[in-house]
Amino acid sequence: MKNFIVVVVISLLVPSFVSAQQISKEEMLFLTPLWKGERFDDGRPKVPDDILKRMRLVTHDEAWAVMKNAGYKYQYADGWQTINPDSILIGRAVTATFMPGRPDIHDAIDARGKAEGKKGQNSWPVDLLVKGDVYVVDQFGIHNGGPTIGDNVGNAIYAKSGNGIVYDGAIRDIAGLREIGGFTSYFNSYHPSHHNQPGDLNTMLIGINKPTRIRQVTVMAGDVVLGRDGAVTFIPAHLAEQVVITSEIVRLRDMFGHERLRAGVYTAGQIDTRWSEEIERDFSKWLNDHIDELPVPREQIQEILKKRTW
Repeated sequence: MKNFIVVVVISLLVPSFVSAQQISKEEMLFLTPLWKGERFDDGRPKVPDDILKRMRLVTHDEAWAVMKNAGYKYQYADGWQTINPDSILIGRAVTATFMPGRPDIHDAIDARGKAEGKKGQNSWPVDLLVKGDVYVVDQFGIHNGGPTIGDNVGNAIYAKSGNGIVYDGAIRDIAGLREIGGFTSYFNSYHPSHHNQPGDLNTMLIGINKPTRIRQVTVMAGDVVLGRDGAVTFIPAHLAEQVVITSEIVRLRDMFGHERLRAGVYTAGQIDTRWSEEIERDFSKWLNDHIDELPVPREQIQEILKKRTW
């Protein structure tokens, strides 16, 4: 009878334990209540591919302004080393959180993973990646003895996601990583060593897709990663479309303003301040006249025009 009770209790507790350190779907839904769109099977917000595609033209300044106005003031991190610095990194965050190694905790986590048929902890988050993801890792800035990513893991990441990494720590095999086409990545440093060498347990995986810290930013799984110009912005999923639309409107207004300035139609003072109704009407006509020539989807321009009152 006693054994039966133990079995029942364990069976009731099993659903609350998440496979190999991964956040539960229920907790994911709880922590991302403002996202109303599609989700992956594990509950991670799935910002549409169209938004990711349009995000490639967004600047940090534009994203920062939208998020600041929404109360998100700490979503930007700079000061990185980069691979493919002239490329842009866009994707949905899959997060991993490592902490300094402690044998009892590490071994308990490792045993649970091995019972599920898993091997090295540094590969567990990588196994979850799909196309369009960006692997975002808090490796607590460790340098000597810290790298969990070299060219083998890097190739696995790229094969699964088609993207690179944001890695708050040191990487290794940097020459091999540079050979991976499209592996646009942001990291702290390079070191030829490797984590968890025999007799030196220095890292352990504490969480997958849980909220994680990258510099001064709290990153949530499903955030849109915008990496460009040496810096990274993490955009909450529910703000991604607003960021893109705002960027597109700013881009169009800048194009119009620069064109009219070059033609001498308006002065810099007129364009640099709040536009008059005359300029706003001119802008609406310009949008309509050039709707098929502009670097913004026709449908989005039509939506902008629909909401305007002139």
